[in-house]
Amino acid sequence: MRKGGSLDRRSVLTGLAVGGAATLASPAVVRANESIVWKMPMSWPKQLPGVGINGVRFAERVGKMSGGRLTIKVFGAGELVPPLEVFDAVSSGAAEIGHATSYYWQGKDPCFHFYTGVPFGLTQIEHAAWLRFGGGQELWERAYDPFNVIPFYAGASGTQAGGWFAKELKTLDDLKGLKMRIAGLGGEVMRRLGVSVVMLPATDIFSALQNGTIDAAEWVGPWNDLAFGLYKVVHNYYLPAFHEPGAGLEIIVNKDKYLELSEDLQAIVKEAAQSTALETMADYQYNNAESLPKLLEKDGVNLRKLPDDLMMAMAKETKGVLEEVAASSPLAGEIYDSFLKYRNIADDYIRVAEWEIVRVRHMAIEKGLI
Repeated sequence: MRKGGSLDRRSVLTGLAVGGAATLASPAVVRANESIVWKMPMSWPKQLPGVGINGVRFAERVGKMSGGRLTIKVFGAGELVPPLEVFDAVSSGAAEIGHATSYYWQGKDPCFHFYTGVPFGLTQIEHAAWLRFGGGQELWERAYDPFNVIPFYAGASGTQAGGWFAKELKTLDDLKGLKMRIAGLGGEVMRRLGVSVVMLPATDIFSALQNGTIDAAEWVGPWNDLAFGLYKVVHNYYLPAFHEPGAGLEIIVNKDKYLELSEDLQAIVKEAAQSTALETMADYQYNNAESLPKLLEKDGVNLRKLPDDLMMAMAKETKGVLEEVAASSPLAGEIYDSFLKYRNIADDYIRVAEWEIVRVRHMAIEKGLI
């Protein structure tokens, strides 16, 4: 791996098939001198910058912190189970632990979307704050409990890109009939605006753009998009995304297996997840900033942002989509209310704090004052 974790597109795509914790009181049944080996399938390759590499780092951290008493064997996408079956493997106990993102399992319960992120939702640091201090973690644990799974926050990939488009987007009419690869609730919003949504595994995005099967695609952000080489096919790059302001990642653990651990090993898993979350967010913040100018140097690449009227049309559709998710169950309604309450508080704060300091900092840099 080269400096910064970057890889060529061929090595990144190899093996890829897609694109706080509970406090539990239970007798520990594993003795301190026993050695335990867990299997951890992931929804991405082990070598994928950001998500894959930080999953591997988590496993290494657990091994070191436990002095080898708990060893986690990491399996990249498709090596143990298909990428979209990681949750099932952990739920059933076929694997003790997994690394993925929650909206991959939205077919089990649509409220899972809130733990990856929703359109016009929380940034990565706001998402972490809601989980840790705003009640989001407890609700997440309740959502996963029927599946015998405990969720741990594992960081985020930062503000995602809106995607790569063959043609510039100027009006809503430009969306109608557009064939686009887009995941999550953002895909449902786009479908309601006339887009033909195509769900493809990440390995197929490049070829689908190249042969015209799709006209546009979103993946992650500058760091991962550069590695995938999407700029070689289409050149209109939209940033930021409306649909994933700070897409969250997760480490999921089989509840029975977790309860079998001694209390100190339970604490090690929890603390290793928390430190991995911070490292992953920092990794993406640094490397997205480093990668964006490299993308813009590529022939023909145009950095664009979605026009405000398109964004507001997407916002209008988003409200209806989220209300439908909230109405799907009493728990989904609770999660929606908690999420919405914190989003509005966070928005009031960030507008007068972070936005303003970034604005005046940029002004000072532009004027050569600092």
